[in-house]
Amino acid sequence: MAWWIWVLIGLLLLGAEMAFPGGIVLLFFGAAALIVGLLVAPGLDVPIWGEFALFSLLSLVSLYSLRGPIQRRLKRGDAAAADIDSLRGEVAVLAQDLGPGANGKAELRGTTWSAHNVGDTPLAAGQSCVVERVEGLTLFVKGNS
Repeated sequence: MAWWIWVLIGLLLLGAEMAFPGGIVLLFFGAAALIVGLLVAPGLDVPIWGEFALFSLLSLVSLYSLRGPIQRRLKRGDAAAADIDSLRGEVAVLAQDLGPGANGKAELRGTTWSAHNVGDTPLAAGQSCVVERVEGLTLFVKGNS
């Protein structure tokens, strides 16, 4: 098979990986096709079955040896970002009075949030409160004591 066909297949697979991210699978097949294309380009005389065998071997070895470490490294980055954006334990200021179990508004980090009082005591507007948890765009707060 012509070398440029391998390069074209490799580029198409890499493009598909970018178009449909998340699995990190096509990356290895695309890279293997590019490598086979670059090896065949200078005139390496390999039968077609040898090219496919080399493509398969490169694809599977790289997939099984590199995919796990790459995914772990990407997940570690996601965990660090989640820790930075955690609002649990932050202090919010109420924009309105909140009775026990009531909903209202609170300000945190310069943004107005929906707030739900999970404490047993009423909270007054302007009072500081502690974020117990966050669900969606709602802060679950209780008095700062």
